[in-house]
Amino acid sequence: MPGDCSIRALWILNNLDAVVFSRRFPVVEKRWRAACQSENESSDDDPVKYTVFSSVPSDSELAAAFSERKTREGSVRGFGIRVSQSREGSDSWVDDPITRHIVGVYINKEEEGENNLMWPLALHIKGPYCILILPLVEPRHVKAYARLCKRSDCGNAVTAHENLSSLLLDLPSITGAFMVAHALGDIVTGDVVEPEVVVSQSPSVGGLLDSLTGSIGISGISSRAKPVAAPVASSTPAGAAAIGALASDVPKSGSRLLDKDALRSFISSAMPFGTPLDLSYSNIFSVRANGFSSLDIPPQDLKQPAWKPYLYKGKQRLLFTIHETLHAAMYDRDEIPDSLSVSGQINCRAELERLPDVSFPLTGLSTSKIEALSFHPCAQVPEQNVDKQALMFSPPLGNFVLMRYQATCRLGPPVKGFYQLSMVSEDEGAFLFKLHLMEGYKSPLTMEFCNVTMPFPRRRILSFDGTPSIGTVSNAEHSVEWKIITSGRGLSWKSIEATFPGTVRFAPWQMQRSTSFRSVCEGITDDDSDNETENTNNMANTEEFLMEKMSKDLPPVDLEEPFSWLAYNYAKV
Repeated sequence: MPGDCSIRALWILNNLDAVVFSRRFPVVEKRWRAACQSENESSDDDPVKYTVFSSVPSDSELAAAFSERKTREGSVRGFGIRVSQSREGSDSWVDDPITRHIVGVYINKEEEGENNLMWPLALHIKGPYCILILPLVEPRHVKAYARLCKRSDCGNAVTAHENLSSLLLDLPSITGAFMVAHALGDIVTGDVVEPEVVVSQSPSVGGLLDSLTGSIGISGISSRAKPVAAPVASSTPAGAAAIGALASDVPKSGSRLLDKDALRSFISSAMPFGTPLDLSYSNIFSVRANGFSSLDIPPQDLKQPAWKPYLYKGKQRLLFTIHETLHAAMYDRDEIPDSLSVSGQINCRAELERLPDVSFPLTGLSTSKIEALSFHPCAQVPEQNVDKQALMFSPPLGNFVLMRYQATCRLGPPVKGFYQLSMVSEDEGAFLFKLHLMEGYKSPLTMEFCNVTMPFPRRRILSFDGTPSIGTVSNAEHSVEWKIITSGRGLSWKSIEATFPGTVRFAPWQMQRSTSFRSVCEGITDDDSDNETENTNNMANTEEFLMEKMSKDLPPVDLEEPFSWLAYNYAKV
């Protein structure tokens, strides 16, 4: 079978487990049935072949199978690891968290008298909808997963003959299925907003990206145009301006009913016959709204990619915007190291004539402790584990995410310090904040705002007393908020120290029944089974159910351990 990405079918279900939209692709399904027939003929004695579902189920069969899986796995996504409730043959039996996103269902065919495994299904949850995408894989891959679901041991042991990680690495169609799922999710929720690209006079800001690009800024990005025989006739300036703005003129809408016509129109254009070509809603909308003229035909010696239906004409420029998020957990304890990681994305807008290749230099990849990289389909991904390399891409029109990355952070967090809480009595606690802001950071980096929140989800606040060295303080029923820097008063050229000592008084604690974490987990399926099943069906995942359960039933811990997550969570910056 060819290694491209093809989609056999897709379904969109609401929060009542009813299919509200579905689409099947007979051309791809014909290839699947031919592959199944060939596989069966070559393995007549293989008992696993009977677990492979050889046809696409009806909407009602799929809805029933998905609902049954949700009940079996405890939630929409499932446990992800093998627990006491896991059954042989289920996703959680495989004992891999990826089974919360790549799932399998058993289709019950009464005429056949047995359950049939349908896998892999890419699961994406967006708003009130669950989106399931069934990509085309080979029957041997489904059989391999069926064996994993019945294996006595668990986990992805390196010495194991078969494991889920190695199986998925052989299935690039999984990536395409998730891209389709995310594109459809944005359409059904009306969230078709382009990534933000802003124009800044300061190209270098000193973040992780600058360490990878050598602080090149925009000036270091080179554009190498492909050779062309002769330039095509230029369209009018007004026409060029209109085409250049098409990507930003896509209508944006909020919550709404499912627009089936919009889905059908998008699918027929973006993935004809089940093969995804261009999943950009902006491009699809532009083509449908404006069509093509004779001036839009590219030179014959150029192969125009699907993600660039129009050629740009006008003033050329490249814009890059970096969005980075620093994740930090600070413990202020010698025996527990602080946890720092950074994730980000590079948004791009390339207004370039013809079809150039753009070279984006990357250096220091081996020393920057990059943990994960992903790229736009227009990019030619270089070899991994190379310290210095250049990313080549042929940019589409409009704004797009060129690259996403995750790495271990070497730069300290913009806020450092500690938070102490001591219980003076059962209903009163004394706290102390001592924070350093922007330590080690220099201009042009700016801290535009900084808020600190102390949550007390299981205690009701009566009053608090204390005056911070900077900023203002307010309280709600279950939290205290300290606004250190407010919007419009950014901090960019120096570091400051902020302290906040005080006390907080709670309403008298009303004792509730004590429930251990073990009994909470067991209660998912054992205690109050009728009510739990109803509640679980409305949860997006198991974690939400556990948090709601604990918030209602767990008492605070002993006063000697006020930091315990079972009573007082943390301070959030």
